[in-house]
Amino acid sequence: MGESMEDYKNELEASFRKINEGDIISGTVIAVEEEEVTLDLKYYAQGIIKAADLSNDPNFQVMEEVHPGDVIEATVVKTDDGEGNILLSRKAADDVLAWGKLHTYLEEGTALSVKIAGIVPSGVVAYVEGVRGFIPASQLSLSYVEATEEWLGREVEVRVITVDESKKKLVLSAKVILREKQQEERDRKIAMMAPGSVMEGTVESLMPYGAFVDLGDGVSGLVHISQISRRRIGTPSEVLKVGQKVKVKVLNTNNNKVSLSMKALEEEMADVDRPERVEEYVSHENASTSLGDLLAKIKL
Repeated sequence: MGESMEDYKNELEASFRKINEGDIISGTVIAVEEEEVTLDLKYYAQGIIKAADLSNDPNFQVMEEVHPGDVIEATVVKTDDGEGNILLSRKAADDVLAWGKLHTYLEEGTALSVKIAGIVPSGVVAYVEGVRGFIPASQLSLSYVEATEEWLGREVEVRVITVDESKKKLVLSAKVILREKQQEERDRKIAMMAPGSVMEGTVESLMPYGAFVDLGDGVSGLVHISQISRRRIGTPSEVLKVGQKVKVKVLNTNNNKVSLSMKALEEEMADVDRPERVEEYVSHENASTSLGDLLAKIKL
């Protein structure tokens, strides 16, 4: 009973509802043909959108991209098309609504999947919400893309980085997402590094305060100047050069930064070379004495 009352109420509201030209209204697709799409508007008349009024994207395919059950927002062009239907345009509504959506995508940093629809000087074109967006060649990949024509038709994940409705300007970037993924992957690798583990790397740069060592897989770590050598040094370049292969020990991975030491390994090697000193401390004890017990017995 409650349901039929509800239906009756909806029909009553629909009969009183006034639809005017210029209104943006929402309808559910009930039929899709090459030339037009029919919508149920919860009104005594149905809505019709001609194929040409569906999208600003020149590559738009009605039969592929619109399906029964889809909800479409469109602008009322005519309240009667001569056959008792309401003539609508999604293009006109998109022009109004799209910029609002684009601003939301920009604010929320939404990741969008787009198809490269055209090649222009210094970049490519893709459509978002029917608006033509520009992806500069420098924002397509992690490095600058010279041969942009190879990207035609490719699907890429992008973020909106500039929206200017007054200039009809929309700029997109795939690079920002790729960089984030690269960072996430790097952080994951760093999280798996155990302090105390020994690794091999290549010195990639020397700074006054230490040396950066490339550990492979896009991960680098810093050997602070105090951790390079057992002897005091003025600058890292006294003992290291760029490109040199080095063995390092992971001290910690705090804040996703890798701290390394060469000195710790040097000291360990020195201790291995002097077993007799250790003997003095353990000779009268159980040979399995732990390092902690050992240190406790040394009066510092």
